[in-house]
Amino acid sequence: MKGTRMATWLSVLVFAVILLKAEGVDVGLTYVQSAVPKGAVCLDGSPPAYHFDKGFGAGINNWIVHFEGGGWCNNVSVCLDRRDTRLGSSKNMDQTASFSGYLSNKQKFNPDFYNWNRIKVRYCDGSSFTGDVEAVDPKTNLHFRGGRIFVAVIEDLLAKGMRNAQNAILSGCSAGGLTAILQCDRFRSLIPAGAKAKCISDAGYFINVKDVSGAQHIQEFYSQVVATHGSAKNLPASCTSRLSPGLCFFPENVVSQIKTPIFFVNAAYDSWQIKNILAPGVADPHGQWRECKLDIKKCSSGQLSVMQGFRTDFLSALSGVGNSPARGKFIDGCYAHCQMGTQETWMRADSPVLAKTTIAKAVGDWYYETRPFHEIDCTYPCNPTCHNRIFDNNQKDD
Repeated sequence: MKGTRMATWLSVLVFAVILLKAEGVDVGLTYVQSAVPKGAVCLDGSPPAYHFDKGFGAGINNWIVHFEGGGWCNNVSVCLDRRDTRLGSSKNMDQTASFSGYLSNKQKFNPDFYNWNRIKVRYCDGSSFTGDVEAVDPKTNLHFRGGRIFVAVIEDLLAKGMRNAQNAILSGCSAGGLTAILQCDRFRSLIPAGAKAKCISDAGYFINVKDVSGAQHIQEFYSQVVATHGSAKNLPASCTSRLSPGLCFFPENVVSQIKTPIFFVNAAYDSWQIKNILAPGVADPHGQWRECKLDIKKCSSGQLSVMQGFRTDFLSALSGVGNSPARGKFIDGCYAHCQMGTQETWMRADSPVLAKTTIAKAVGDWYYETRPFHEIDCTYPCNPTCHNRIFDNNQKDD
């Protein structure tokens, strides 16, 4: 009996591995050596890098350039802590990345984009690819060059075939989703004029609200990021001409001026924002929010009420997106963050849906202009299709 049970579990394990292999593909790392002479380097001075899975068939001239997330560093000390990790150095990046969901090369799991050229750009600058400081302090060897990396990566891909693009998408998750917003029009200007270019932000719509202690924590933090990295010159001039540069790191202050079509995928109860903007550790010294942030089902009624207020603020900040067919939004009522890059939330039988539509279908219909999509979910916990995140104590959410 014991042997039979063991054999059964081994069969289940083998099947799970086969399923994962079917859904995802491992893609090797490419170093952008051509970026180094341009000073377009990671925090430690190493070359930027990306994973590139080439398109095929009818998708040979279609391109997705997807930027990785991973937070930000707001001063020299924090950037030093980051410099020698995968988020500050290409020397410490994994040599392969698994592509699934929106980046899958399987038609069954990604029907609209499976045969496109799909690139995942690794994040190693700490400024959502906006920084540009010429001087390098020899004591720290910190390079604040994210804005240069953005341009150098696009130029490298143009040389590798994107100059012939018929369709092109700039996208990203989390801090990379913010990149897709802030650099959307620049992307349009860098690629061929004849290409259909659009942008997609996954969990990149960070909002400017007070934390639970009443402090403007995220506003101060973003101002420090922008100052440290010299980001002002790479933020939309339509915003910096009227607001301080730190405020132009918030999508709500730039979105109405974006000219390129753009789609927003976001949870109204974004788990990163709840954990780091609404109730950061500095605003919760006694850890009253700790269990709630790990698992939304453990939130008290009072905490849920505060989170409902956050949702209201989020929807208010989102109002600048408008309802033009050139814009789109899929705002579910889930406790989640980054939903396009994993198969379970992109498109599977049990994926989150709004108006009976998965994220994959909504994004594909919008990109190909089959139908517009502007859906905002009801309040938590009304949507039974949500995949609400549950974290362990040390799990990152970027």
